[in-house]
Amino acid sequence: MESALLQTQQHGVLTLTFNRPAKRNALNTTLYQQLSAALQQAASDEQVHVLLLQGQVDCFTAGNDLADFVGKNALAADDPILQFLHTLADFPKPVIAAVGGPAIGIGTTILLHCDLVYLGDNARLQLPFVELGLVPEFAASLLLPRAIGHLKAAELLLLAEVFDAQKALQLGLTNQVVAADELLQFAYAQAIKLAIQPPKAVQKSKALLKQELKQAVHYVIGLEARAFAQALCGEEAQQRITRKLEGRSKPIS
Repeated sequence: MESALLQTQQHGVLTLTFNRPAKRNALNTTLYQQLSAALQQAASDEQVHVLLLQGQVDCFTAGNDLADFVGKNALAADDPILQFLHTLADFPKPVIAAVGGPAIGIGTTILLHCDLVYLGDNARLQLPFVELGLVPEFAASLLLPRAIGHLKAAELLLLAEVFDAQKALQLGLTNQVVAADELLQFAYAQAIKLAIQPPKAVQKSKALLKQELKQAVHYVIGLEARAFAQALCGEEAQQRITRKLEGRSKPIS
């Protein structure tokens, strides 16, 4: 069976590719564990200067695998999801995201922790937490309003509507929009440019850019996780999640 996370390392760039195309690259427990392990290893590997996160050109990730949430009523400190969130938030090297197709839930909030973000013109982003009876995660309630202002953040989080790459560009959530069929090649070329910069200077500069909010990010990740777990075990969320899963399983007539 092919791994849910593909890893390639060349020219100082570690590329991590979500590889669950049949599940639209939804992140499950196994994939979170693999991501955390890859990040921890990359952090100490002096041959890795840049991390590139991607899916396929037509799908970044559909977000958390909702099947993992059915009947779940807690997020312990050692939960693979939380371990990944904290690990990426602390990752010392620059992170680039190449996003084509759907980027749902954590597929969008993860971008708030990246240093460079490139979207294909086919990208479709969404923060569907409220729609599912849940609350934001990955410190989105802290970082999103700071990035785009309270009103726009409230619009994206509370109405939970899909928005396209051009709107993401207007909001400042991406560095550039490129043609979908050029996305992965373009993002890799940008990663190479970054990888040849002096690595210590790059890492120190990233640390300075992140320093102001570093402690707050970890605090809010925990705060949101507790609220998320409370919402998750509620009737509202379980009904919404079950209904969505049932809708996906219905055959197309």
